[in-house]
Amino acid sequence: MLLGAHMSIAGGVDKALDRGKGVGCNVIQIFTKSNNSWQARPLSGDEVKIFFEKKEKTGIISVIAHTAYLINSATPDKALFQKSQQALITEVERAETLRIPYLIMHPGSHMGAGEKKGIQTISHCLKNVLDETKHCEVTILLETTAGQGTSLGHTFEQLAHIIGFIGSAKRIGVCFDTAHVCAAGYEFRTRKGYEKTFSRFDTIIGLEYLKVFHLNDSKKERGSRVDRHEHIGKGYLGLQPFRMLMRDKRFNNIPMILETPKAPDLAEDKMNLETLRKLVQ
Repeated sequence: MLLGAHMSIAGGVDKALDRGKGVGCNVIQIFTKSNNSWQARPLSGDEVKIFFEKKEKTGIISVIAHTAYLINSATPDKALFQKSQQALITEVERAETLRIPYLIMHPGSHMGAGEKKGIQTISHCLKNVLDETKHCEVTILLETTAGQGTSLGHTFEQLAHIIGFIGSAKRIGVCFDTAHVCAAGYEFRTRKGYEKTFSRFDTIIGLEYLKVFHLNDSKKERGSRVDRHEHIGKGYLGLQPFRMLMRDKRFNNIPMILETPKAPDLAEDKMNLETLRKLVQ
């Protein structure tokens, strides 16, 4: 089972591997640069070398990357669109340098332009990014969102439309965030609801596109459209949907990443990982 959490790169990208190993991860998620800045200092040859050596030493099976939240590929603002597009190209290239297979991004917010226009704008951005990074193997994953404000990606149909506009399944996939899908209105706390939700996903998008899970409980109720993460089993979802996910053999080889609240000592990550592993038994 590929289970882990998002880890800080403070002190260097390799430090995230140590932190992940320390709490019992066998996969981790990172930002490859500061999440609060458009600028990205180039990765040095020594940094990359140490990262690969540390990955081998810690036994971390896979590293997943997440883009900075500043990026908005759905914006109608031309300057912000260009800035977001270039930032996304840079992040793909950084992930490629670190041999990271998946780069997760929030589809973006249409900022009043409307769903249809926003989806077309995202698709246009992604087409350009994929074309500019043909030398890379990194797959960009669209994350399911809660639908807060004007953000897109909170319905399976929206994600399917984005993928459809791009016109190619190559290097495009989906990250399924449990808290976001719940807040967006999908019911999967019961066996019937769970099967229905994943059946809908398969019919509308295709399970072959599902490459990563974000495992988060939700502070807010189903359909709230509010993005607030909670510890596993401590929120609206409870333990049952995570029990079903952890025992679903279809997802045995799909990385599952925690993005739950955490303190500096990472004790809560260890707690949540232990909770999840007990659900398999």
